[in-house]
Amino acid sequence: MAELRLPSINHVILSGRLTRDPELRYTPTGRAVLNMQIASDRQYLVGDEWRKDVLYIRTVLWGPNAERLGGKLVKGSAVVIEGRLIYRQWETEGQKRSTIEIQAMRVQALDKTAAEAPETDEPAKPEVMPDFEEGIPEEELPF
Repeated sequence: MAELRLPSINHVILSGRLTRDPELRYTPTGRAVLNMQIASDRQYLVGDEWRKDVLYIRTVLWGPNAERLGGKLVKGSAVVIEGRLIYRQWETEGQKRSTIEIQAMRVQALDKTAAEAPETDEPAKPEVMPDFEEGIPEEELPF
């Protein structure tokens, strides 16, 4: 039997609504990072009854797009997110933890108000967050 050559594909596109206001932070090197969580649902029919499954997934957006969208998106904003899945693990108080999240390449606001909101002259004063590549100390992890 011939060997199967499997391509390395990690690409996701999800739509949903933000479950809370996004958090804009900066790494010590000044790179912007926007953390948010979306709820993406799927409705389906079982017999005569409609059911709904909801997926809650964390999303991280880096760079200028993080700054641009940080002041426009709010809890409930409808978005389409395109990116790749990443897996992270860490240990807190002797307990191993892990998460799968989307590292976004593109975030498109679907709400007219968020998509057309004017830029503000004064950016928000975000907290400083360590660079992802440097590793995040356990005491600074948000969960």
